[in-house]
Amino acid sequence: MSNSVSALDLSALEAVLEFHTEGDRVESRILDVGWTQRLDERVRCWIQLGPGETFRTQRETLYELGTAALNSFLQSSVTGPPLAWDSADRLFPRGIAADAAKLNGVRRRLIQDICIDGENVYHLVLNVELFSLAKYLLNFPPLFTSETPLHLRWARVTVNFWHQRLLSENVSSLQESIYQDLEELEERLAHDDPWTRACRLVQRATIHTQHGFDQKARDDLRRATLETGFEFQLTGRLGKRTKFQEKDLSQLVVLAKSADGTNGQKSTSATEETFASVANSASGTDETSKPEALDLNDDTLLETIAFSTSNQDAASLGEDGVPASLTALDPSDQPTLQAIDAIILLAYASSITNTSPADGLTREETLPYATRVLQGSSNNWQVYTQALLLRSRIEGYKSRTVERGLLQLQALVDQVIVETTPKTSNNPSIEVTNNSGTSSFLPRPKPSESAPASERLQYIHQLASPTRWELEAELASRWISLGGIRTALEIYERLQMWAEVALCWAANDREDKAKSIVRWRLYRAATVDETQPEDKPIIGNEETSMESLTVERDTLPTDAPRLFCILGDLEGNPSMYDRAWEISNRRYARAQRSLGKYYFNHGEIRRSEEAYALSLKVNALNHNTWFSLGCIRLQLEDWPGAVDAFSRAIQIEDTDAETWSNLAAALLQLPSNPTVHGANEDQPVPLSFDDEEISSAEEGSQKHIRSAFTSLKRAAALKRDSYRIWSNLLNVAVKLSPPPYTDMIIAQSRLIDLLAKSKGEQSIDTEVLDGLVTHFIAITPGSGGTVSEGEDIGPKRGFESMLVELVEQRVVPLITSSRRLYLLMAKYYLHLKQPYASLQAYEKAWRVALNRLDTASEATEEQWNEAVDATVELVDAYESLGQRRREGSAEGELVMRDWKFKSRSAIRGILGRGREMWEESDGWQTLKDKLEDLKA
Repeated sequence: MSNSVSALDLSALEAVLEFHTEGDRVESRILDVGWTQRLDERVRCWIQLGPGETFRTQRETLYELGTAALNSFLQSSVTGPPLAWDSADRLFPRGIAADAAKLNGVRRRLIQDICIDGENVYHLVLNVELFSLAKYLLNFPPLFTSETPLHLRWARVTVNFWHQRLLSENVSSLQESIYQDLEELEERLAHDDPWTRACRLVQRATIHTQHGFDQKARDDLRRATLETGFEFQLTGRLGKRTKFQEKDLSQLVVLAKSADGTNGQKSTSATEETFASVANSASGTDETSKPEALDLNDDTLLETIAFSTSNQDAASLGEDGVPASLTALDPSDQPTLQAIDAIILLAYASSITNTSPADGLTREETLPYATRVLQGSSNNWQVYTQALLLRSRIEGYKSRTVERGLLQLQALVDQVIVETTPKTSNNPSIEVTNNSGTSSFLPRPKPSESAPASERLQYIHQLASPTRWELEAELASRWISLGGIRTALEIYERLQMWAEVALCWAANDREDKAKSIVRWRLYRAATVDETQPEDKPIIGNEETSMESLTVERDTLPTDAPRLFCILGDLEGNPSMYDRAWEISNRRYARAQRSLGKYYFNHGEIRRSEEAYALSLKVNALNHNTWFSLGCIRLQLEDWPGAVDAFSRAIQIEDTDAETWSNLAAALLQLPSNPTVHGANEDQPVPLSFDDEEISSAEEGSQKHIRSAFTSLKRAAALKRDSYRIWSNLLNVAVKLSPPPYTDMIIAQSRLIDLLAKSKGEQSIDTEVLDGLVTHFIAITPGSGGTVSEGEDIGPKRGFESMLVELVEQRVVPLITSSRRLYLLMAKYYLHLKQPYASLQAYEKAWRVALNRLDTASEATEEQWNEAVDATVELVDAYESLGQRRREGSAEGELVMRDWKFKSRSAIRGILGRGREMWEESDGWQTLKDKLEDLKA
């Protein structure tokens, strides 16, 4: 195995550290100040006193040691196989490496050193000294100057990203460091060869996905495909999914093809050649070894989709958006992909899952990516393993695939445990062994069936595969989703993830046990000293009750801030959040978030705002916290502060519709000349809106309304099924001068689509429709002529045609009991010179008023006057429209020849209904006068 892959150069390591040559003095120094501090002292001394070595040579030595240490750590914790040597023997003095108590103490301190901002690292990390060495060497400040080589800066990005992944949550300090380096490296990517550039783009996409920047991730993946010449497309092909399916249906499939020949490998770097040669020599065969993929074995579903042979004719037919080189591919027999191309597919699927909600449509969209990698016989062990993991995650939600999804995940867990557990080790035990060695769900692979470390580590930074404890925790979470609480508890207890154990009990309505576990980790009985074992909880111990655990431990676990927050949640005690904040040196953002939520739920809005603001001083890149702070400031009527908070949230994540909607609500409340909340040089001003230009001559109120309108348009585009957002968009559009009429039509149409089934004509905003029709009449001349059934009426230009479609196809079919809407339709048809349709609308409006009068148990004067007004309007309409030529009829046919008779009948009908109660009213006299006029 190549030393550059996973072995440390002993001579270089001894020259730098000199731990073995200085004896007991080094041991005492390490126990006194810590291993990291001693390492810093030794490295600086070595650089100053390096015999005959230039700084450039020393820099490369530290780089090689750091990358080797990182690869060794990843091999022991992520990929396997086990290291052939003990890291403690190489990195610690013999007195510490041989003493289990001293060794565990040094390792506990190393784990504490890599905990940041109150976010903990798993306390049983394997070979943590290897990661600490890599972290220190690849972040050594003197190495980074304006002349720092490209590979060294990438190494710092890599080790910091793995540090971020080891933490329980992302921390802003590491994120800022990573992205500062990425920004500087962007300009230097052009100097790489195409293969190296593609690998680094995929690695950067993985970093973006980890931090939630999915659009940036997809952009980098697209650039990587251009570098490798890789083509892929998610499309549809006819096929059968079940054994009893008779008719071929369209099935989602990813058509993918790597560059022809060895393109994408022609400019392979020396590192790639080293990896390839090591892999081939280690395996001793050209055939690629792979972990076992379990069969589905279902009585209905096929193992794979049986695509129709008629798909072979697709090439001659052509497809929109599918490259010609992919159209000719047989979806059931596609060519093998290059490893980096397979990783691009998996990364693209991860970016989709990260962005979209975890629903059936998302899973249907992502499964073809994993299937393509698996069926394409990926030529890399770790890539194939990652594809199996992705498929098992997707299949965990379907009744017919959930069993294989769970068993495949269990098999992967066993594979990782078996291949990362050395036969002898000084690492803390997780108790997974028996007399025959590490247990496994599947038979232990033979050496010829496994892959060497070089192959597994080749693309590990692009894949960012989970560590063994993360994979086991995911298995426990899967068991919880299936109701296997007891099995999940056993896994968490074996991993000594006591916070998860407590949360598991709490979710099972056993908060008493959850409190016991958390308090046991944080407190001890007054009569018990600190020698109580940390790996055995007090559950079931009759001698020690929860109430006796009152004295806080002198040495708290690394995840103490999180445990105090969990205890605060369980007991509803805000002092626990304060304690979590204090022991983290005021750096654990979740403590203040929990305090903010507690105060908000108890009505202390001002204190809640202060807590959220403190949280954001620690982690200013948390979208949800900015959103919560904005909502609180809305309640406090701090409009500039709310605008600032929602603007910050959007800068972090611009795909949340609720944030855009709330930003609009805050903008509408701003005064004409707002002052941004807490404005200073470090705070951004509210977002500028590029979609609409804001004239300098506009008043402040119109400026804010226009900005709010643009925000709501963005919110509506992101969440098209929210009737509240569309309603708000419509209401804000009305306030603009001039109103955006086309946007108003779109909003009203969407509201009708969403609410018509439940609210009917109430989904129509009558005021808005009245304004739209009035504007339509003002800008268009009347239209005449005959119109065939189903033909659009009116002019065929933008706004006009959109309004005609809105009225004819959406509004008219909904009107049933609104007199005002019928009158509006009468006005609309009259403008279009359709007198018969207009008169029908007047008649319907009159019947609505008449029906209200008839159905009332005791008719009111208002209802009587409405009926009178409707009758007068109808009679006037008969008189003005009755003698006109009817549209769409034979020559000479009138709208209503007997309009006088109809008018007299309408008036007499109303007079008969109101004789008993309204004979002396003004309305009665109006109708009598109208009737006399008709007789004359």
